[in-house]
Amino acid sequence: MRPRTLVLECEQTEGGHGVLLRRPDLGCRVDAIAMHGFGAAELAPYAGLLIGLHCDQRHLLRHRDRLAAFLARGGTIVFCGHVATPFLDGLSPYRPIPAYRVADLVVNLEREHPVWAGVRGEDLTFRRGVAGFYGRGHNPPPPGAIVINTLGDARVPVDLEWRPAVGGRVLMHAGADLWMYLETETTAARMGVQLLDWIEEGDK
Repeated sequence: MRPRTLVLECEQTEGGHGVLLRRPDLGCRVDAIAMHGFGAAELAPYAGLLIGLHCDQRHLLRHRDRLAAFLARGGTIVFCGHVATPFLDGLSPYRPIPAYRVADLVVNLEREHPVWAGVRGEDLTFRRGVAGFYGRGHNPPPPGAIVINTLGDARVPVDLEWRPAVGGRVLMHAGADLWMYLETETTAARMGVQLLDWIEEGDK
């Protein structure tokens, strides 16, 4: 049986995980629970945990030990959004790009990574002809984090992969949920499928 991924569903996203469940090939690979049910969730069956843009970070902070234990046994956490309340040791609050222009929001693909394989930078920079949906700032990289993608000439680190001291892997995107791009008609749609593949493959 292939490893499964757990999605923390937040009221503000109005069924954000539905974009995964609408795809029969993906819905069978994920489970979703309400954000505030996380404290009672059984995490042992899961290889990955998806934490989206609107999740309650104060609630996550109250369960910091559970998150650390999940990582310590080799789990993968994917966090999309702006860190407001650092809920893992090593995280720092989000920093927006001040007075940004379109040029500051251009996505630079800095390093090859399985989640972004075959994705074109311009398909991340613009969505329906508008720049800025992908990212407008960054979560400061923890020590040892690898920068995957950046924004603008200043090379602001919008996507990171980090191996915390406790163990496991954390993938951080300083913007909206990567799986929400599944329903686009560009190469950006590849990210949702490749994200689940990457989680399931682990450190092979």
